[in-house]
Amino acid sequence: MVHISIDSCADLSQDLLERHQLRMIPLHVLVNGVDHYDNDLTLAQLFASVDQTNTLPKTAAPSVLEFVQFFDVEGENIYFGLSSQLSATMQNAQLSKDQLQNPKLYLVDSLNLSTGIGLLALKAADLRDEGWSAQEIVDHVTNLRSKVRTSFVIDTMEYLHKGGRCTGVQAFVGSMLKIRPIIHVQEDGTLGVLDKVRGSRRKALCTLLAGFAANLPHVDLTRVFVTHSGCESDAEYLAEELNNLAPIQNVLITEAGATIGSHCGPNTIGILYITD
Repeated sequence: MVHISIDSCADLSQDLLERHQLRMIPLHVLVNGVDHYDNDLTLAQLFASVDQTNTLPKTAAPSVLEFVQFFDVEGENIYFGLSSQLSATMQNAQLSKDQLQNPKLYLVDSLNLSTGIGLLALKAADLRDEGWSAQEIVDHVTNLRSKVRTSFVIDTMEYLHKGGRCTGVQAFVGSMLKIRPIIHVQEDGTLGVLDKVRGSRRKALCTLLAGFAANLPHVDLTRVFVTHSGCESDAEYLAEELNNLAPIQNVLITEAGATIGSHCGPNTIGILYITD
């Protein structure tokens, strides 16, 4: 059997992990000096801690030893990891592979985050179930990386400011003008500002939908993700609108984990999909 593996930053629900037989290794989130596994910490706990302490959590990749133990399975194993441009996760995975010297272990840098990783892993699981070999899966899905579209609305610039990703003046001006940045994952695996929406949150959500609609002739309609950090009603709104726009086979709503939440803050929401 070909094992398909991910890290917790893929933000896939336990149901999806079990249904598609995916293995997952958690990242670490350090809150108030206490080390938590990503999947053991709820967003409510995370955001409450930030509110109380005015200090952002710190996130860390799984250690090399943790990867060595995680990759110690029978058969072929394909791992899709968080973008090497955003984390040391892939670096530690590679160091563990160097130690194991296992030719049946394949590492794929997703050059993405959140369910952008999940989309690639689920596609790999589909191909595995169709009988493709590990090498065929790796070759095909690696070519899909540049076709994953990941964009999301940041609701508050507070986390970006506290994390050193914007100045105090930028955060203040953004708050005063109600500027809602739309962040996207670029082809090289880094983050960029796709748009700056001035006005209501609903306007920002509509901008996300407009971006999806513009790509619609080229969208893989097998799966489209709506991933959020604690705004279920907005996620349901986007899912309904997406279903109205196209005959999507599966619009999947998932909640981001603590790693993504630590960097993007509450009420962040995105639409993620693959194009042809």
